[in-house]
Amino acid sequence: MSDTPRPDLTSYREVKAEILRRITEGDWAPGTLLPGEVELAEVFGVARATVNRAMRELTDEGLLERRRKAGTRVRPSPLRSARFEIPLVREEIEATGARYRYALLGREVAPAPDWLRARMGLGATAKVLHLSCLHAADGAPYQFEDRWINLDALPRAKDADFSADGPNEWLVRAVPFSEVEISFLATAADARTADYLSMSPGEPVFTVERTTWWEGQSITHVRLYFARGHRMTTRY
Repeated sequence: MSDTPRPDLTSYREVKAEILRRITEGDWAPGTLLPGEVELAEVFGVARATVNRAMRELTDEGLLERRRKAGTRVRPSPLRSARFEIPLVREEIEATGARYRYALLGREVAPAPDWLRARMGLGATAKVLHLSCLHAADGAPYQFEDRWINLDALPRAKDADFSADGPNEWLVRAVPFSEVEISFLATAADARTADYLSMSPGEPVFTVERTTWWEGQSITHVRLYFARGHRMTTRY
């Protein structure tokens, strides 16, 4: 039964597995309104926060639907979500067997331009560290990186040394992220991008824009331009 106690559960992973079992075995059919977190915490013999984390993960995975004041239901049809990894470009290149090379092309501390303040939710006096980098595979251009780091959120970036390692590697070590927004688009290569990637000005270039936040504060915004022939693959 759905309300059978399970006092032996201790971790959110075990709670998650038990909720999933009850869904897959039909105790909680599609569309069923689940008991509240407090009730489930008592049933499973765990803290409410443990139940909350388990249910959040199942919601992120498309099995549950949570609505404020309306409770949590089993989705009639599970959502299937594509998952995108954020790889280090060094690892991405070396995984192909190619030799990786990195170059810092430009570095500047400047007031955030209007478009970036709007994009990252920055104040009128915000300053950013603007970095331009080139990543190569076996000597051939692979990715041109145009990145801005919010110095209000991460002031130590101002004095960080990006001459040997790319900013993404430094950011992974320096700060976690709680939210990411990614856009994929085709843009026309301007003269600078075309020069770095050995393309013709105006040629379509595969572009990724990514903004990351930590607990509501924007950390960095980056535009990644890839050399012709680049392929991105994901699975769900």
